[in-house]
Amino acid sequence: MHLVIVSGMSGAGKSHALHTLEDQGYFCIDNLPLELLDSALKTNRLLESKKVAIGIDARSGQKYLEEFPKIVSRLKDQFKTDIIYLYAGKAVLMKRYDETRRRHPLSDADTTLRNTIIKEYELLAPIREISDIQIDTSTTDIYELSKQIKKRICGTENQSLSLMFQSFGFKYGTPRDSDYLFDVRCLPNPYWVPELRGHTGLEYNVIEWLSSQELVNKMEGDLKTYIETWIPHIISSQRAYLTISIGCTGGHHRSVYLTEKLAAYFSKIYKDSVIIQHRELD
Repeated sequence: MHLVIVSGMSGAGKSHALHTLEDQGYFCIDNLPLELLDSALKTNRLLESKKVAIGIDARSGQKYLEEFPKIVSRLKDQFKTDIIYLYAGKAVLMKRYDETRRRHPLSDADTTLRNTIIKEYELLAPIREISDIQIDTSTTDIYELSKQIKKRICGTENQSLSLMFQSFGFKYGTPRDSDYLFDVRCLPNPYWVPELRGHTGLEYNVIEWLSSQELVNKMEGDLKTYIETWIPHIISSQRAYLTISIGCTGGHHRSVYLTEKLAAYFSKIYKDSVIIQHRELD
C-alpha cells in the first residue's frame, strides 16, 4: 500500500490536495482524528486498497500530535508512507478566510483569527518537522498545487527519489520549501545585454551566450559534483524527496539556464524522478 498523509495549515489547500489524490485513484479520508489512524488502517477496506490518502489536522489535539512521529515510524515499517505538509503565510491565510468567510476549525469567541493561526502552527510542529514534502501555497493557485501533487506523489509512487530543480528570483523572495538553495547572482548576467534582456534561459540566444561564459560553466560543474556526491547519502537516509533551488536576481536567465542543465544531467541518472519548475516563468 502507498499511504499519503496530508496535513498542514487550515486554508493552505489540504482538501484540494486530497481531491487531487482522489482523482488519481487514492482512497481518501479527510479530517481523521489521529487516535483512529491505526485502527482505520487495519480495516479490510483500507488494507485492500493499493493507494490511500488521509487528511490530518490540528483538531487531533496536542497529545496525539506530539505522538505523531512515533505513529509514522510504525507506519513506515508497514507501508510506503509519505507525509505532505501544506502551509502559507499568516497574512495570506487571513485573507483567504476573509474572502471565503469560513470559520477556522480552531477558532472560538475569545481568540482572534491571527492568534488561532499561530496556535495551529505551533500544534502542527511535530508533523511539519518530519514531513517528506513541504509546499508553500502562499503564491500557488489550485491548478499549480494539483500539478505539484501529481508530479511529486502520483508520478513517483514506486521510485526511491523525487528530485525537483526549481529556478527563482531573489527579488521575489526565496522559496521556503528548498532542501538546498544555491545563489548564482555572481555569474555574468544576460540582463545587461540589450538584445537578451527580454528573453529567458529557455531560449537559444540566451543559452548560447551563457554557455560561452567560463564562470557559468565552472558553476555548473561544481553544482553537478556537489549534488552527485551527496544524493546517494540522502537516499540512504530514507529521504524520498529533494528540492534544489537555483536563484538569480529576477529568475529569468541564469537560474533558469542552470536549472535546465542540472535537470537534464540528473535525468540521465534518475530517469523519470526529475521534475523542473521555473517559479517566475510559471
